[in-house]
Amino acid sequence: MTMSETAHRNHERWFPSHQSTLKVTDPEFIELFDHFAFDEVASYGTLDDRTRLMAILAALIAGQALGEYKVMLRAALTVGVTPVEVKELVYQAVPYCGIAVVFDFLHATNEILASAGVKLPLEGQSTTTRETRMARGLGVQKAIFGETIDQMREASPADQRHIQDHLSGNCFGDYYTRTGLDLRLRELLTFSMLLALRGCEAQVKGHVRGNLQVGNDRGTLVSVITQLLPYLGYPRTLNALQCLNDVLPASA
Repeated sequence: MTMSETAHRNHERWFPSHQSTLKVTDPEFIELFDHFAFDEVASYGTLDDRTRLMAILAALIAGQALGEYKVMLRAALTVGVTPVEVKELVYQAVPYCGIAVVFDFLHATNEILASAGVKLPLEGQSTTTRETRMARGLGVQKAIFGETIDQMREASPADQRHIQDHLSGNCFGDYYTRTGLDLRLRELLTFSMLLALRGCEAQVKGHVRGNLQVGNDRGTLVSVITQLLPYLGYPRTLNALQCLNDVLPASA
């Protein structure tokens, strides 16, 4: 099998003048994979390159795929993803994946940005204070999930209510209120991370609803799931589709 013209064109757009060492040691595999990932998969849906690559980066962090992340980060910068957008994506991974996972990705991101001539630290994007983060975060939660948030907080056992407060003040108040990425894109990236995590079907379904609320329709979510297929494999892809179908069945 030879790589199609479409696959070659997409590869050159994302990785100009770059050739994997696997093309020497595993040429048959590379032709097979590149045709699938850069032609068949890349040709599906309407995501632009920037959104596609940010979704892939988010999933690679959650999947702890540091080597592939470094490769795809360079591609993301090539197609116009900004340093601020990259940093905000990495920061947002912390409340979903934990600092134990994100730590190495943050350092790798800094190294790649610095090697590209980006001066660090970047301009701050925070919009909240310790006094405002809880109210602002709760407001963002309700904008995404509606009255479910009040019901969830009321149903929480007394010894777990502090976790609900942390969710509002930290996950949403500290991170979702930051500038650099808009709410619609943040929800799409969160969805991408959750697809890559194991055992998070309940959260995937919740963020399907959240994505719909902020304007990411079924077609957009199917496009994201499809773009992540080569990086996550079929089991997690099929799980994600099942979650989507449970929340928003396809129209006849």
